[in-house]
Amino acid sequence: MRIRVKICGITREQDALAAVEFGADALGFVFYEPSPRYITVRHAAEIAQALPPFVSTVALFVNADPDTIAGVVDAVGVDLLQFHGQECPEYCARHRRPWIRAVRVQPETDLLAAQAEFAKGRGLLLDTYRPGVPGGTGKTFDWDRIPSQMAPGIVLAGGLNPDNVGDAVRSVRPFAVDVSGGVESRKGIKDPAKIKAFIEEVRSAEQ
Repeated sequence: MRIRVKICGITREQDALAAVEFGADALGFVFYEPSPRYITVRHAAEIAQALPPFVSTVALFVNADPDTIAGVVDAVGVDLLQFHGQECPEYCARHRRPWIRAVRVQPETDLLAAQAEFAKGRGLLLDTYRPGVPGGTGKTFDWDRIPSQMAPGIVLAGGLNPDNVGDAVRSVRPFAVDVSGGVESRKGIKDPAKIKAFIEEVRSAEQ
């Protein structure tokens, strides 16, 4: 199965176009002001307008209010919403777009229960837990904790980079992988060589 690749935390048009050139399936925009990868609605809309067809755009939110989400949906025209806070399934479903929910994996997290709770979403994104940080930790978690039966419906995130994503794909066999800091030269600035290497590792491992 072909593993989908999302490059998250896009802040520059040249980074978006480089990701597309190297084969990214989706690009993520972070609408969470405390993040070093935060992007304004206007800037995200400009980047989205520059993209070729058949590239998915994803808006990431952390406990955002409905007006904020509506403003992004209307101005940027994103294809998918990604929720990283304490949003319940009913709230995730309110915003006129398909959605996925992130779960930060802790030792006590029941992943099958989480998958059932958010079953109306397009998938479940599994990320590393770090207190007070909703995502972008740069750290992996124990992939052996993921039940094999749920792997085809998950997006794997958390500390992925060109050096470990091949092992991640072979171990988990997720539907997709999501990377941000692992392909950056500094926070918010992507490194084209790292993006290329990351996607090449995914393609090699999915065979």
